[in-house]
Order: sequence, then structure tokens, then C-alpha cells
Amino acid sequence: VHKTSRNIFINNMTDSSTTEAAVVLTARIPLPDSSERCALLITLNRPHKKNCFNTEVCHKLAQIFHNVAEEVQGYDSNCNNDDDGSNNNEEGQLLLAAVILTGAGKSFCAGADLSAPPNPLHQSSDLPHHLQWNPVHQMSRVGIPIIGVVRGHVITGGFELALACDILIGSHTTTFRDTHVKFGLAPCWGLSQKLTQRIGPGRAKIVSFSARPLRAERAYEWGLLDELIDETNNSSDGDDDVVLKRAIELSANIASNDPLMVRRYKRAMVEGTSMTLQNGLQRERELGISHYLEVVGDGATFETAKDFISDDKRPRAQSKL
Repeated sequence: VHKTSRNIFINNMTDSSTTEAAVVLTARIPLPDSSERCALLITLNRPHKKNCFNTEVCHKLAQIFHNVAEEVQGYDSNCNNDDDGSNNNEEGQLLLAAVILTGAGKSFCAGADLSAPPNPLHQSSDLPHHLQWNPVHQMSRVGIPIIGVVRGHVITGGFELALACDILIGSHTTTFRDTHVKFGLAPCWGLSQKLTQRIGPGRAKIVSFSARPLRAERAYEWGLLDELIDETNNSSDGDDDVVLKRAIELSANIASNDPLMVRRYKRAMVEGTSMTLQNGLQRERELGISHYLEVVGDGATFETAKDFISDDKRPRAQSKL
């Protein structure tokens, strides 16, 4: 993809129900400088409702992320056979390097659709038949990076969907708000725990106990937004284009690296956040030993790195960090 306006993807987006008004759209996006990998763009498609989710949206998201998790697990099961990270899957599709989650229109997601909200008892349950339709649980099973492109409203349940992403990219329109305490609601998708991990306990309490909006600049300053894109210099049709363009660019950066190690690195990071530092370091060592027992014997891993370092003719990319 050489032109990254959102509009060029809409015609390629599909929904497995093939309904006229699909509530969630998906599209596999070829990545710049990669003929072998793609990103999966998932778009909440209820812009007239600020992408508020109902039961149908929750179930559709859960189904999509379940399928992604199963596909990526298939990559791992084939890694010792014929998958060297550069082959297409059995259906002839490009292998996924990352997932991009966003919302159609001006908002990412303004929370639950109160006219038809999903059952909170089901969404809070850890019973397997309920977890099957829990989108955040299914997102946690995905072994590749999930990049959230968040603009406009990111409220309550939408806030929790955003926190289920690995990386959050926003614009100056982005506004977070946790209204659970305002309306006597309990979080059930992890907001009370994940927000503390991202911005610290004091700031998380300010956001959640006050139920006040958190603007983009402060969210970036506090570490909630990982990148804040300045859309004022954008020459395309809107700020969504330049923010999405950055997400695709980041996906391409991810795709240029060793795919198996990306998946294992994510696993180490995610598992480590649920442990003490000591246990997390131990888990990293265990994953490292497991990885190197597989790859050192082939003699190619370090030779590839040495060849890369010693290649004086390779282009030196400018860091975006």
C-alpha cells in the first residue's frame, strides 16, 4: 500500500455476516516494503452511535479476535516445519504482522450502547462459554501486536477496549473518559488494573474517581497514549488518514523483524506484567532458553545478525523514536 488514506480500504473491508450494515469491518492491508506480510485492520462501524458497542458488536469482535489468535497460534505450530516467517498461510493469504483496531468516523468508541447493552454478568464472567464472546479476553490471546488508532471519544467500555491494545496512537481529538463511578457501573474488562499499570496508581485514581475527560496532550504526557500525531500538517482528507498512516508504518516496521521473536517477545512482556519483577525475569529467561534451544543449532540466527551489522551498503533508517 503506497497511499494510506482510510478511504482506499473501505471497499476491501468485509464482515463474515455479509450484512448491508456490518457493525465491524475487517481488511488485510499489504504493508509498504513487504511482499510477505500484512496488517489486519479492524474497524468498529457504528459511526452514527460514536461506535458504541452492543451485544452484536461484542460478539463480532470476539469472533474476529478469536480467529486471529487461532491463526497466529498456527504460525507458531508450523515454525519448526516449513514456516520460516516468509510463507503464505494455507489459504494463500499474507501472514499477519500486526492488528490495527480503530473506529469509523470521528470517534474510536464511546462505550456501551445503553439502548442494547451487552449483558454485564456475561462480560464479567470467567466461565468458558462466556469468555468465548468476551472481546477483551479474545484480544488477550492474540500473539502479535495490536495497535489501537484512537481518535475522538474513548469512553468507559471503549477505554477498556483501548487498554486491551499493546500500543495506542492518537491525535489531538482524542479524549479518554472513565464514567464507571459516575453511573454506578463496575469495570469488567480490566480498566481498574490496566490503567494503573500504564499511568501509575495516583493518576489512574484521578481519571477514574473524578470521571472527568482526559485530553490527548495530558494522556500522552502521562504515558496513556504512546504516540500523539500532529494532524495539523496533514495534507490528506482528515486527521484519521495521518494517524492510520502511522499505524501502518509501525506495522511495517514490525513486519521487517523476525516474526517468531516478535511473538515470543510480546509473550514475555505480557506475562511479565502479571508477575513480580523477579518472576518476570525468570519467565524471560525460560522463554529465552526455549527460543535459543530451537534456533542456535541451525547456525543462521547469529550469522544473519552479523551480516546485517557488517553490511556497509545497507540503508540506515532514521529512527522515529
